[in-house]
Amino acid sequence: MSATLNATKAAAALRTSARVSAELLLVLVMAAVAVWFLGRMWPIVWPLVVGLLLTTLTWPLTRFLRRHGWRPAPAAATVTVLFLLVVAGVVALIAVPVASQSGELAKGVGEGVQRLREWAAGPPLNIGDEQIAGAFDAGVARVQKSVGSMVTALVTGMSTVFSGVVTTVLALFLMFFFLKDGPKFLPWLTRQLPGRLATDVPVVAARCWETLGAFVRSQALVGLLDAVFIGLGLWILGVPLVLPLAVLTFVSAFVPIVGALFAGFVAVLIALVSNGPTDALLVLAIIIVVQQLEGNVFQPMIQSRGLGLHAAVILLAVTLGGSLAGVVGSLLAVPVAALIAVVWNYLREQLGEPPQEPEADHAPTGASVTS
Repeated sequence: MSATLNATKAAAALRTSARVSAELLLVLVMAAVAVWFLGRMWPIVWPLVVGLLLTTLTWPLTRFLRRHGWRPAPAAATVTVLFLLVVAGVVALIAVPVASQSGELAKGVGEGVQRLREWAAGPPLNIGDEQIAGAFDAGVARVQKSVGSMVTALVTGMSTVFSGVVTTVLALFLMFFFLKDGPKFLPWLTRQLPGRLATDVPVVAARCWETLGAFVRSQALVGLLDAVFIGLGLWILGVPLVLPLAVLTFVSAFVPIVGALFAGFVAVLIALVSNGPTDALLVLAIIIVVQQLEGNVFQPMIQSRGLGLHAAVILLAVTLGGSLAGVVGSLLAVPVAALIAVVWNYLREQLGEPPQEPEADHAPTGASVTS
């Protein structure tokens, strides 16, 4: 009798495991199909994502104008124009000082190359002019042999730049329409969905919007900290173009990995050609320390507080996103993880057991209740 009961329990457990495995497999297949469809629609999805991120950055000003009597269209147009002016001002803030000191920088680059050549000619390398000329000729020959691949890379780069320009223009137009008609979206979505979805989906969408805003604000704060600390170090060392380099550091903080490498390379190069190799090494050390503090202290702490995610989850999400989709994956890993957490928390709230109401005391009619 006991053996039969155990066999029945084992068979039931096996059927349950098989059903759960089949459901999990179906979920994974649907997720793979969704990822494939997302990849096919990426030329549309990417401008939409960028537009949403820009909208979260500019929505507070739009909301302020609308609360003070502005119509939606003029408020959205004003904020969009102001955003373009700020971006143009940032570009000018970087470009004008660089252009004004381009002569000095070019002279410094020439002197740096000459010092490097003199250092290479001395001990322990003892590289003469003939060896340098031979290496230069070998490099020219290699370049001539790889002209076809260089042309292909150039065409690919031009296509990438053109795609980036198109994406930027689409994102700006989408930002304008989101700022103009964004508050109408949730009521429209409520009218389109049936039953309980009309309540659940708008609530989740509103929470996701708040989470995206927290992500953009936290990323801006991290970039500001990077710009302040690195700019302070450059100012102490007497490196020129401190303000443009600080602005470049702040802007590049929104592009993970590549942005930090690019800003750091520019700062080290300017320190090398203006102050010499010693200060360049000190600038490199400052950038490495600040980047380590950002990646391991500032960013996880600030984003975990604003997004409701643990610092370890932030680090793992960035690592996974970078390994799956490169720079774009690193950029979107944290907000995607935060949105998944929002959906999961809402499902947990809805699927949790409702609190039991205390039983009412049924006192006889006419009885007095004393406290």
